Amino acid sequence: MNETAAAATLSDRKIVARVVDLTKVYHLGNNVSVDALRGVSIDFYQGDFVAIMGASGSGKSTLLNLLGCLDHPTSGQYVLGGNDVSRLDDEALSGIRSRYIGFIFQSYNLIPQLKVVENIQVPLSYQRRPIADARQRAIRLARLVGLGDRLHHRPTELSGGQQQRVAIARSIVNNPHIILADEPTGNLDSATGGEIMDLLAALNRAGRTIIMVTHEAEVAARAQRIVRLRDGLVEEVFENRPVTVE
Repeated sequence: MNETAAAATLSDRKIVARVVDLTKVYHLGNNVSVDALRGVSIDFYQGDFVAIMGASGSGKSTLLNLLGCLDHPTSGQYVLGGNDVSRLDDEALSGIRSRYIGFIFQSYNLIPQLKVVENIQVPLSYQRRPIADARQRAIRLARLVGLGDRLHHRPTELSGGQQQRVAIARSIVNNPHIILADEPTGNLDSATGGEIMDLLAALNRAGRTIIMVTHEAEVAARAQRIVRLRDGLVEEVFENRPVTVE
């Protein structure tokens, strides 16, 4: 692979998600409102690994919620997979989430009553896949993240790192357009956090698009691009490492 192939420009790749002049205003009553986002425009590309950073109140969690179709923007446009999802109702957004988005949360958000393989299968239940097919896919992904010997354990029987591995497998089971990770190492010690970042990096090298919120510089350093938010605006965007093409 020559140097030209190794350092692909962003323009060479397909845009999988785009936000244009996105705003979000929270009305708190008594004529009090908070401008959480004040006109954010960013393109996210196939195979991107983006870290979103910023101080508390900068708008990074609000942006992630909007990208995850968990909330509605006040104004602006959000295009995901070629579809403008900015003004869809809650039912339609639920369908978009199940088809296009995978989630990884700081607190894992696993269902305590379900075993590992069952937790991984959850997103497929919204797609009405045959149960046998869904289970085989979940087993395959559990093995991929190193939990082939923990298929029948429940979350309380797993370490924090193992629970996050379950969450990562769950996030890709529906073959999403984008994976959204909210402080994926926030509840983990540094060694386990490093293992989780290695796993995310491997998924990215395999072509997965990852958008991650983090306040940790060493975690953000694993991303290709860093987006810094300040007071609901994009303060800067810079390339952290070259985009590689296999």
